[in-house]
Formats: sequence, structure tokens, C-alpha cells
Amino acid sequence: MDETRRASLAAWLGARAGSVAIRDMALMSGGAIQQNWKLDVTVGGTPQAWVLRTDAPATLSVSRSRAEEFHLLKAAHEAGATVPEPLFLCTDESVVGKPFFIMRRVAGIAAGHRVVKSETLGGGRVALVTALGRELARIHAIRPPRPDLAFLALPDRPPCTRFVAAMRAHLDRGRLPRPMLEWGLRHLERSAAPAGDIVLCHNDFRTGNYMADDTGITGILDWEFAAWGDPHEDLGWLCARCWRFGGPGEVGGVGPRAPFYAAYEAASGRKIDPAKVRWWEIAAAIRWAVVAIDQAERHVSGREPSLELALTGHIVPELELDVMRATLEQPA
Repeated sequence: MDETRRASLAAWLGARAGSVAIRDMALMSGGAIQQNWKLDVTVGGTPQAWVLRTDAPATLSVSRSRAEEFHLLKAAHEAGATVPEPLFLCTDESVVGKPFFIMRRVAGIAAGHRVVKSETLGGGRVALVTALGRELARIHAIRPPRPDLAFLALPDRPPCTRFVAAMRAHLDRGRLPRPMLEWGLRHLERSAAPAGDIVLCHNDFRTGNYMADDTGITGILDWEFAAWGDPHEDLGWLCARCWRFGGPGEVGGVGPRAPFYAAYEAASGRKIDPAKVRWWEIAAAIRWAVVAIDQAERHVSGREPSLELALTGHIVPELELDVMRATLEQPA
């Protein structure tokens, strides 16, 4: 961010928080879909650690706007979920060139490959999955109607049916055929469950999108895909093989299902249906494959040349293999 925009940002923040001086500002690693900037500031002489979150040069069509993500973060914070505190929202693109919001910076480790190897992070494997169950229950306590989340469309059909239709339409628009993913969608279509509870789903609740230290979870991140849906969708996403980072645990590569399920049920008062979780685990592999195809397209199209985006497209065959194995293990 050039000096002109940095000065514009400091002036905008000063009008809302008092005397603000930006001591340091740097683009943070991660954030393949959006950009996160580390902000070290002083407010009235007091040091503060913030994060500025804004759009990447090219974004996914299914990603929420920064304004919507800010309001989702506020709702989760008010519901008691462990999230970075949202502070300020700016939709005026003249300030830094695009919309952004400011949130407090939290400490901890998020990198999936590090989280799944640790025996102490979050207080140990069982303690960590137990905390994840409680956090997800707090998020799922947010239910419609919510005037502050009016931008979230209520499902017009059962979530399972809606998912299959959305993924199929997405694949139909693609440049290449994806027969294994179509096979998986047909399997899910034949075994779709009827509609149940409708809650706020984070829709990217997984290892890599939460931060933790040795005392516990310090922040649930990346709310850009949140929507009303079936609570089993978040459960399946976290437990899906594709988000285990090679770790030994079925829950995000971290730990076992039993304490995770028990903590979620105790905190939510909702009984988990294991068959529904398995259904959404297959759905997770298909959805991640579709996102990976889109990510690669950002590079292939020339909109955003990036080795990381290009390599993301190469995980699709592995996800297709996951779909094939899972459908053979779970006959419709």
C-alpha cells in the first residue's frame, strides 16, 4: 500500500478512533482469497494490534463482501464465539482503493500443517476438538430471522438439494468435464436428507481457519462464505479428509470425533446425525474441488498470475479420488 493510501487510511481511522498513528503496516501471509494487512498503530498514544481485511485483486463470486463479512463477524462476536473483535467498516473505496474493515489482531498458530502435528496446541488434541465443538455450537445458536444479517438469503429448498443443484450448475459452466465430481453429486442426490434445523453456518470452519495457542482457541477466522444452512454442513466440512492436513485425527486432523461430538451436543442441545455428517464430508470434497478449480482459473485467466493459485488446481484429482472412495464406502 503506497504512502498516499496509507496517509488516507490514517486520516480515516483518526476520524473514528481519535488520534491514530500507523507505526507499521505489512501484507500478511495466507489469505488466498482476500488480503489481510497487519496494522501496528497507536491510538491516543496506546499501542494497538489490528488487521485490515480487504479484497484481493481477483475474488471468488461466492465470497461475501467485506461489509457482509464484517456484520457476520459482529454477530458471531455478540453470540460469544471466539472471533477477532470487529472494530470499523469502510465501504468508501476512495480511502484505500477498495472496501475494508478493521479487526483486532489475535495471537496464535493457524497453519494447518503445524496445528495437526502439535500435541500441546489448544491444551492437547482432546481439549482442542472439545473447544472446536463448543465454538461451532455458539455459531449455530445464531438463527434466522436476523435483521442485521438480512443479506443472507433463506434457503428456498432443503440444504442438501440446494447444494447438489449449485455444484452441478457450477460444473456445467466449467471449461472441462469433471465426471468423477458428477458421479459424487449423483450419489449425494440419491441419498439427500430432508431439511432440518436452519442455522448460521460458517461454511469454512476447518483447521487453517482458526488460531490457537497452548491455552485454547484464540480466534475463528474467514467468514466470507457464511450462510444459513444445515448445521451438519459445518460438521462435515471440519471432519472431511481433505481438511486433515495429513494429521491423525478425524476432526480436522487434530483429534477424535467422540469428544468433539459430545461437546457440540452439550453446548447446542442438538443431537448429531453421523450419517448426515458423512454425507456432508463427501459434499466437502466436491465443494473444495470446485473452489480449487475456480482458484486455478484466476491464474489461468491471467487476472491474477500466482504460483499458489496455479498449484491449487492440482489438488483436484486427489479430491476426485476422495469422492470415489467415499461413495464406494457409503452406498446410496
